Amino acid sequence: MEQDYYVVTYAGPFGYIKPWFAVRDSKTYSQQFLTPSIVEGMRQKLEVGTILRHKLTYAGFSVQLEQTQPRGWDLRPKQRQMVRPRSILNRGVLIHPRLVLAFASGEDAEKAVCQHICLCRNEDVLLPEPEIRTMNREQFDALPGYELRFGDQGEPGMFPVGFDRFSERGEMRYGKIEVTGNPIETGDGING
Repeated sequence: MEQDYYVVTYAGPFGYIKPWFAVRDSKTYSQQFLTPSIVEGMRQKLEVGTILRHKLTYAGFSVQLEQTQPRGWDLRPKQRQMVRPRSILNRGVLIHPRLVLAFASGEDAEKAVCQHICLCRNEDVLLPEPEIRTMNREQFDALPGYELRFGDQGEPGMFPVGFDRFSERGEMRYGKIEVTGNPIETGDGING
């Protein structure tokens, strides 16, 4: 018998998922999928047993300027000053992201539907829609969106997706992006 998914949809005005390879890039666009570490962080925050699947859609990108400062200070002895240099970064932020999470049990979905989540940054708050939906695998597969399906290095189409912050050894993880329908639109396909 096929397992049902208990599905909770989250939405917010904007979100940014920093690519694991972007360190000091002056122009960076949000990642369009969740890495294993992000999913594990959400699982821990929601205090659920497991997140089986996810789908992410959004309405578009907005390039925003962000001012940053390093932690350290520069000494300017001639001016008798300590300064923190500033730089301006261009961030391509997701507009109206919608994240659909599939849980293995109704109990986990009940916990999740009462809490907010963040994609990566604390200011990227996504709030849950009040309804928990039950669907089978085929129905979830048909939802539009980006999904990184986790797997092993030897599987076809797999590529490295970063280091797992929650693994003791921090081993490299692998995944394959699946794109279903048109993930760059409003709506998640559940409501019609």
